[in-house]
Amino acid sequence: MSDDQVMYTLEPEEQPTRWYNIVADLPTPPPPPLHPGTHEPVGPDDLAPLFPPELIAQEVTAERYVDIPEPVLDVYRQYRPSPLYRARRWEQKLGTSARIYYKYEGVSPAGSHKVNTAVPQVYYNKINGITRLTTETGAGQWGTALSYASALFGVSCEVWQVGASYDTKPQRRTLIEVFGGKVHRSPSRLTESGKAFPEEHPGSLGIAISEAVEVAAQDPEAKYALGSVLNHVLLHQTVIGEEALLQLAKAGETGADLVVGCAGGGSNFAGLAFPFLREKLAGNQAPRILAVEPSSCPTLTRGEYRYDFGDTAGLTPLMKMHTLGHDFVPSPIHAGGLRYHGMAPLVSHAVNEGLIDAAALHQSECFEAAVEFARTQGIVPAPESSHALAQVRREALAATEAGTSPVIVVGLSGHGLLELGAYESFLSGRLEDDPLSDEALTEALANVPVV
Repeated sequence: MSDDQVMYTLEPEEQPTRWYNIVADLPTPPPPPLHPGTHEPVGPDDLAPLFPPELIAQEVTAERYVDIPEPVLDVYRQYRPSPLYRARRWEQKLGTSARIYYKYEGVSPAGSHKVNTAVPQVYYNKINGITRLTTETGAGQWGTALSYASALFGVSCEVWQVGASYDTKPQRRTLIEVFGGKVHRSPSRLTESGKAFPEEHPGSLGIAISEAVEVAAQDPEAKYALGSVLNHVLLHQTVIGEEALLQLAKAGETGADLVVGCAGGGSNFAGLAFPFLREKLAGNQAPRILAVEPSSCPTLTRGEYRYDFGDTAGLTPLMKMHTLGHDFVPSPIHAGGLRYHGMAPLVSHAVNEGLIDAAALHQSECFEAAVEFARTQGIVPAPESSHALAQVRREALAATEAGTSPVIVVGLSGHGLLELGAYESFLSGRLEDDPLSDEALTEALANVPVV
């Protein structure tokens, strides 16, 4: 195999046909979600108003693998496998001894990893006779993906977009509408959850979730679709890591020394990391696994691991997760997909068990790494992905200094071609860091339920 090969793909017969469920291999079981009124574990009946039975079954399953339905695989074949690249030019720019590979999800129709779960979620709703889906979105990647998948299966899609992103990312809003979705600025005047806040409020993913859940719960022909956090969403994303393991072997590597991904709600990160964690738990590989988040929304690094609502209005079950408090409204940084007060319970549990590490970075350092990456690799990263790239740059330079040559695998969750306004702010020197103060954190945690 030539030393200068940069792209690794898979043959059709090598495509993963099953999703991987980390629950089957965790040393200790994750705490269950609780009913907000009784504090008893949530059962399938409690979730039925929001999700179809297949997704509820996937949410609670302990099976190691779940078969991917053929209609979903048929859509996956349009863009999967996503390529694994060796970042040779970036390595050269950094002067590093590390071998850096990036798994690029920006090749999907909607430009991010979100399609991996949007397609099965819409499919399962469709076969159960659901004609309308409601959801939230931050930067717009999830709203775009769900609108695309809804168009494929003839389901209507209604999206509540976080106000700060709605105002600053009009191209994302237009793309959602191109795919047939209807977009509302959140907080809106359409729901009681939205009316609790002034119209000019910058919004948060927690508020947008409350609005979408409220609308879905009131319409018997509607269900709610979530783009991250829940177990079934993380399950669908594991096609990323399953492919990456096979592609890394094709590159001649015996495994990864470090796996890095950005983490907002946790689905992109878990999708890449959990198959590697399986191999680590089985003793086949020994990677360090690292989640990277913004310093303005440091859920894993400064949040508390406790039960909290997944939304601001308290309409969801209580989930054991790292949280900054469901009332927390993060600053309007450009990585809109990382502006969530909580973290996926499975990711939180793995961090709490010491299986995964976490780091938080300022957005200026992240954009600096993203521009450097673009100028060497030719891909403009999504602002969310820039956090993972910035951490990889730190790790690669440290490896060189230490005289080691680690294999680093990083998740590039999507492209930033609709985020050029954020890059313009960085290039013109107008991008500001906004780290979370101790006072703001204490205030945000004050209303977390005591369980």
